[in-house]
Amino acid sequence: MKATVIGAGLAGLSAAIGLVRAGVKVRLVDAAPRAGGRCRSYYDAPLGQVIDNGNHFVFSGNQAVQRYCATIGSQAMLHGPDHATFAFHDLRDDARWTLAVNDGPLPLWMLDPKRRAPGTTLAGHLALARLALVTGGKRTIGDMVPTRGAMWERVIEPMMLAVLNCPPEQGSARLAGRFLRESFVRGGKACRTMVALPTLDAALIDPALAWLARHGVKVEFSSRLREMGFDGDRVAALDFGKGPEPVEGEAVILAVPPWVAGALVPGLTVPDRFCAIVNAHFAVPPPPGAPMITALLGAKSQWVVCHADRISVTISGADDLVDQDREALARQIWGEVTRALGLGAAPLPAWQVVKEKRATFAATPDQDARRPGTRTHWRNLLLAGDWTQTDLPATIEGALRSGETAAGQIIRRSALRVAAGQEKV
Repeated sequence: MKATVIGAGLAGLSAAIGLVRAGVKVRLVDAAPRAGGRCRSYYDAPLGQVIDNGNHFVFSGNQAVQRYCATIGSQAMLHGPDHATFAFHDLRDDARWTLAVNDGPLPLWMLDPKRRAPGTTLAGHLALARLALVTGGKRTIGDMVPTRGAMWERVIEPMMLAVLNCPPEQGSARLAGRFLRESFVRGGKACRTMVALPTLDAALIDPALAWLARHGVKVEFSSRLREMGFDGDRVAALDFGKGPEPVEGEAVILAVPPWVAGALVPGLTVPDRFCAIVNAHFAVPPPPGAPMITALLGAKSQWVVCHADRISVTISGADDLVDQDREALARQIWGEVTRALGLGAAPLPAWQVVKEKRATFAATPDQDARRPGTRTHWRNLLLAGDWTQTDLPATIEGALRSGETAAGQIIRRSALRVAAGQEKV
């Protein structure tokens, strides 16, 4: 059994690992000089540190993440609080509070005003329950819940902006509902926010590459797929710039960005609207006792993450910021960080601003409808990526799950063919 996986981001790595575990011989190819895709770390000279391109959160209940990390042996590198607590700071009136979700699935935290956001009510939290019940259709979050008041401003809007990376009122209620059912509905044990430490590469990429290398798979980097040749209902050839290479009996998993897949595969419908994320990094240790993660309201900054040697800020839905001057952004964000962490008039430290213009597809109903499934019209071609129809927004969990799904399709198909007395995939 053989398979070619094109793309060594999280979806491609997940697919390759799943195939290798089933005994499939894998060829793994990526256009970039390194693995990780949009989930990457690198040495930043201005900071003098290894940093992540951005803060990529996962939840303790993300099952594909848990399976992936268990396989590559990096579970201990996901760090978060012992319980599902979320620190908030509204810079408009300096109000601070902690949203504290109880461990069990019965949402007792909604009954306790001390565990909720100030000004919210039990009745207001029922909006989350209504949203969690949405399983289909083309409704937006704005169609399902009120978009004014304390519940919206202090809970739903910041949460869904981070999860969907698009204006929350325009976001898909179906995707929001699926997220809630896999996290908050299952209780606090499933929605502790986890961060990869010391870096994304150390926790999610390097151990995967090492695992694959131990099983005989070495990534072919800097090999961009230029063209795919088709013959009837199969992919017959792959051209990486040195002429067509025949695909003989192999399955192909295309785990590349949607705009790349759309250009390679005839007639493939993919998401075509994307939203930006801006991340800022400051080479200064956080003050003692600062929360690992703080959500900011009334600010450009949204999520302040305290690492051992730096402070990082993530801004989702940042389409209005990607064209702004980087230093001006850094100064504005640093001013908000100093207020949030009580740093006074601390001077601007060494900084870096990372802009991802096409960070994720816009998680609106119309773009969700453009997401293709794993299978294609060609029986040996499958798709993987957080932009495929995982029933989740564009998340690490969705990316890993898509790779598992593509690998599983090949494995099941091969088992059926072997059972029928055929040799090839």
